[in-house]
Formats: sequence, C-alpha cells, structure tokens
Amino acid sequence: MKLSPQSAVLLACGLLVALSFTCKNPFAPGLDTAPASLSCDPSSPEGIFQCLRVAYTFRDTSVYAPLLDDSFVFVYRDYENGGIDVTWGRDTELRTTHGLFQNAQRLDLIWNNIVSSSVDTSTTVKRMNYVRGFNLTITFNPSSIERIGGYANLTFEQATTTSPWKIVRWRDESNF
Repeated sequence: MKLSPQSAVLLACGLLVALSFTCKNPFAPGLDTAPASLSCDPSSPEGIFQCLRVAYTFRDTSVYAPLLDDSFVFVYRDYENGGIDVTWGRDTELRTTHGLFQNAQRLDLIWNNIVSSSVDTSTTVKRMNYVRGFNLTITFNPSSIERIGGYANLTFEQATTTSPWKIVRWRDESNF
C-alpha cells in the first residue's frame, strides 16, 4: 500500500504523539509516592530520634504526632521576658509544629552526641531521659535561613514492651 505525502506526514505525527505518551521525560519525573516513614520505627529511643528527623525532613505532622504522648509537655526558657520557663501541651505543640512545617521550605535536623541518658525504673512504665545535641536549619526562603543549635532534653515512655516509645516531655535547651 502506497501512502500519499499528506498521509505519511499524518501517520508520522500520529506516531510521535503516541510515543510521547509512552516515554518518560527525565527532566519532569513523577511524584514520589513512597511513604515518608520508610526509616522510622519508634520501637526504640533511637528510633524516636530517627522519626523526628524524618518528620522534620518531610515536614510531616502525620509522622510527628504519633511520637507525642497524650500527656506531652514542651518547655523552653523565655529569656526575653525575665528568663521564665514557658510550657505547653500536646495540642499547642502540634499546632506550632504544623505552622513551622507549613511556613518552612526546608528543614534539616541533625542529631549530635548524646550528652547524658538515664533510665527510671521506679515506675511500672519504662521511662528514659536523653539530653542530646542538635542542629536545626530552617529555610523559609533563600534569603531567610535560621540556624538553631543546642540540646534537647527528652523524656520517653513505653507503656508495655510491645508498645512504641512516646515523648512525654521535651525541654528545649537551644541557643535560639
């Protein structure tokens, strides 16, 4: 069968269009649908630190929220108002962290050395306390980057040997 020049051009254009739907553009990859918590397992205190890093890296409150116990308390020292300690509970912490995650373009959390750790065996609930150095870089936009460093004084609890660890207290000892 012999094609006319117009038919050959139409056939060639049709093949190009069909091929364009089957090829992937390496400069426009698809969305990554892998779950953010691939390397996050709160079954150990070290796993909690990994989960915190994942939550901050992916700015994902669905990873962050399950790490906090219902009785969670956050504490920081407000040096601008007389050096008093300010505390808030889980709900305020989740709202505050959600705001940070929404307003930052990028968050880089690096956990440094564990300065101290202790185990409290006086209760039926397993309780551990860690003081660990950290560096947090918050990129709001290319011209607004905040760097925070210091220590996180964290208390974890595990209700049973099969339940995940939860953060019950976080005292921020940063230099912000």
